[in-house]
Amino acid sequence: MAILKHIASKNADYGEAQRYLIFQYDESTKKPLLDENGHLQPREEYYLDGINCDPFTFDTECMELNAAYHKNQNYNEIKSHHYILSFDPNDKDEHGLTGERAQQLGLEYAKKNFPGHQALVCTHTDGHNGSGNIHVHIVINSLRKFDVERQDFMERPCDSLAGNKHHLTKKYLIHLKQEVMDMCRRENLNQVDLLTPAERKITEKEYWANRKGQEKLDTKNQRMIADGVTPRNTKFQTQKQFLRDSIDSAVSSAHTLEEFQKILSEKYGILIKESRGRFSYLHPERTKPITGRNLGTHYEKNYLLQVIGNNVKCHDEEVVTPVPKAAIPAPEMYAAQNSSIPHETAFAILFIKSDLHLVTDLQNCVKAQQNAAYARKVKLSNLKEMAKTVAYVQEHGYDSLDALETSFSSVKEHTDTFRKNLKSTERDLREINEQLHYTGQYLANKAIYTKFCQSKNKGVFRKEHSAEIALYETARKFLKEKSGNIKLPSMKLLKEKKEELLKQKKSAQEQYQYYRDYQKELNTVRSNINSILGKEYPHQKTHTKEQTLT
Repeated sequence: MAILKHIASKNADYGEAQRYLIFQYDESTKKPLLDENGHLQPREEYYLDGINCDPFTFDTECMELNAAYHKNQNYNEIKSHHYILSFDPNDKDEHGLTGERAQQLGLEYAKKNFPGHQALVCTHTDGHNGSGNIHVHIVINSLRKFDVERQDFMERPCDSLAGNKHHLTKKYLIHLKQEVMDMCRRENLNQVDLLTPAERKITEKEYWANRKGQEKLDTKNQRMIADGVTPRNTKFQTQKQFLRDSIDSAVSSAHTLEEFQKILSEKYGILIKESRGRFSYLHPERTKPITGRNLGTHYEKNYLLQVIGNNVKCHDEEVVTPVPKAAIPAPEMYAAQNSSIPHETAFAILFIKSDLHLVTDLQNCVKAQQNAAYARKVKLSNLKEMAKTVAYVQEHGYDSLDALETSFSSVKEHTDTFRKNLKSTERDLREINEQLHYTGQYLANKAIYTKFCQSKNKGVFRKEHSAEIALYETARKFLKEKSGNIKLPSMKLLKEKKEELLKQKKSAQEQYQYYRDYQKELNTVRSNINSILGKEYPHQKTHTKEQTLT
């Protein structure tokens, strides 16, 4: 998908933007990368053009225009606007997007939406932090150079006249995002709805905080490993991400709002506050709460209540059928299908999770080699786990290595089958949610669009209701493409299908988690048996006779 990012700059040095576009910079520090002689290093691949200016004299031309109109002379004035149009990394392979093509699209976009401005348009193909996604930088002087014909997205009469500054409003930003979506769909590039609030909202500030925090943690962990200590934490987590993960975990099992609040408070130390019908969350290390809107739409009150309601419905309708079978059913019973597999078929083997743990490899344990007391402690623990392992294989009737490997392979096959089934159900559910979103957006703005079609002065009406009309047209286009220009789906039918998919997802999650845990336990048994027998990969060796484990 293509996304649009905007940065307003008060930097009076227009040359800094030129240097950033042409030369290599460190993404985290924003400082130029110099060669061994202290010189700037050009980027390996970039495409640069200027609009209403020469790209290599952009800085001087902007300063001359500012001086002519006596604008952009104060420290607090916004001197330039930087727009970044980033394309989906998959567009390179799936749709043949190249740097040249992206540059042409960027030039077209800049000429259409920033008319009369001096602008630099530069395409980079390396992507942020070496990710490889193609993106276009558009840097414009905030002061317009030429008079232009008035456009629908211009809200003030002066927005089309030379000597006036670029004025980015909420409606203008909606228009710019709509133009991005229309351009990508026209060019058959990957695209999502940029006008819909993010389910998980991660700001640029949070992104950089997470990245810098991870770098510090990695450095700290490397020092600990060098000292022979195993780090406990390997992944850095911002306070907002901690809230998201905790809320996701709590709401997945809660059946009432009170239970949800209790889980967050007792398990994670998070307090919920409600003000004017909106949730905010107090992190245990903060004094000021963070609103659900800042975390994303999946953390606001309406969505959470909907999830809790679905949990109650699924719990009330769930029928638990005991299955006395002791053998794993034949693989043909799990033919590939998108519908959920019934419990009678899924849990045909009785599995109760044990407290079995892996035997520690003393030869490769640095701490055990350095500390004799710790080594003795590990040896005792290993003896206990070996005894538990022997008891486990006796209890479950595994009388040979081959029998254990056969059981493990069968369980692994079932785990893979249920994982695919879960992924398929989640994919179908995402599509239904998308259709529900656009159907609601379509119906909510249909009345405004009907008035627009009936109005005598459509230009004035579109100007007054540009956001509603843009939302309606986006939803209508999506739904027609989805339904193949046939009758649009009803809200009732979509909700019924979503309810069915939610039940299937819950069932698929239970099935997958069941066999995943079983597979992990059998893998622990296999590893411990390897340690007991002193064989690294017993299941890959040829046996002339069955090797007895007990």
